[in-house]
Amino acid sequence: MVLCAAAPAATSAAAPVALPAGRPAATGKKTVVYVIPVRDQIAKPIFYILRRGLKEAIEQKADVVVLDMKTPGGALDVTFDIMEALAKFPGATITYVNNEALSAGAFISAVTDEIYFTPDGVIGAAAPVSAEGKDIDTTMKLKITSYLKARVRAISEGKGYRGQVISAMIDADIEFKIGDIVIKPKGELLSLTATEAGKTYGDPASPLLAAGVAKDIDALLANKFGADNYEIRQFQVTWSETLAQYLTRFSPILMGLGLLALFIEFKTPGFGFFGISGIVLLAVVFFGHYVAGLSGHEPAILFAVGLLLLGVELVFFPGIVAPALIGVACMMISLLWAMADIWPNQPLSFSGDLFVAPAMNLGLALMIAVGLAIALMRFLPKAWFWDRLVLAAASDANSQMAAHSTQKARQDLIGEEGVAVTDMFPSGEVEIEGRRYQARLDLGHITAGTAIIVKSGSDFSLIVERKLP
Repeated sequence: MVLCAAAPAATSAAAPVALPAGRPAATGKKTVVYVIPVRDQIAKPIFYILRRGLKEAIEQKADVVVLDMKTPGGALDVTFDIMEALAKFPGATITYVNNEALSAGAFISAVTDEIYFTPDGVIGAAAPVSAEGKDIDTTMKLKITSYLKARVRAISEGKGYRGQVISAMIDADIEFKIGDIVIKPKGELLSLTATEAGKTYGDPASPLLAAGVAKDIDALLANKFGADNYEIRQFQVTWSETLAQYLTRFSPILMGLGLLALFIEFKTPGFGFFGISGIVLLAVVFFGHYVAGLSGHEPAILFAVGLLLLGVELVFFPGIVAPALIGVACMMISLLWAMADIWPNQPLSFSGDLFVAPAMNLGLALMIAVGLAIALMRFLPKAWFWDRLVLAAASDANSQMAAHSTQKARQDLIGEEGVAVTDMFPSGEVEIEGRRYQARLDLGHITAGTAIIVKSGSDFSLIVERKLP
């Protein structure tokens, strides 16, 4: 379920709200402000970014967290997760609409202590819709809308008109008016510009939603705390969090390509590139948002990639050598990387001292491994369990000879004609000279009783095709 992201803006106009005058910190120390970007669609990667940012802000004893927001909306469940995470921050929270907080963005903004805007900022349109952007069932929509409005009332107590404003963004069937002034008539969702959000109503006069308008975050903080009374600490989005956002954005394309690859694999003999690609692409779709948590684990990731390449070489493409060599190189580099004294978020200096000790340790480890391997090769034949290994190898060799014999028998059937005794979609059974065999087609399907001819044979079945008239 997502929140919708489009609706007409309310028609009112006024000058932007002035920011409160700057004031020095009461204790004489600077106010520590932690700025966290909230960009693009509200999805799991955004939640992981925000959660990590809030944890860092708490660790650094930040006084204020500012959400630098520009979002068209997103998932409702993730929105609730973000709201709960914001509630755990002990200091003040501010949303800076830069320059749109639509749908889920409006709902997240509502839980922060203050909402500020860029001069061209827009906020609004938070009605629930389906994940495809379509209207949902009327009964379900009523239930969700009622629940959302209750949540808004709970989080907006003591915050002026905020509860009424957000409710008008959620429910098109209510009329929102203050005194005799109709802010939003029935039949439309409320959206507000920065000017409209800053207009004051009532007695005493208070702004509709905006605490103020500022051209940028520095201007906001300078006016709020005083030019020399605050310190900004900018949250840095990691490579893995950025990658997770891209994967989420392109998930429909990745899913389509994955399904196409699996279809091609199903229609071609054996299991290879297309099957692996399809599985990997679908895995990225289903688990891509977890990539956001991989930052800081780069050596382990590189080692896993090397191990995967080595496995691909041994299992799927034996004899190619290149994947195995690249895989071993990745594993060696990852071990060096893991042992190097590299500090996070610091400039990386490739000095000789950085990798000398790790290289020596790795070299010593390789010497130990080679030495033990030579010792095993020399003394293992004298050990009691060597006979068991030899026996197992001999049994395996006999099995391979039997398989080779079976394969040779199947090769002898190439060119023979027969008939399909079952429907083949694309696998089934065929009969040749009174004997039944497992068989499959390269492409398409045939029905039982169709004449066939053997094209080739594998260890487990025959490859056949329809016999042409």
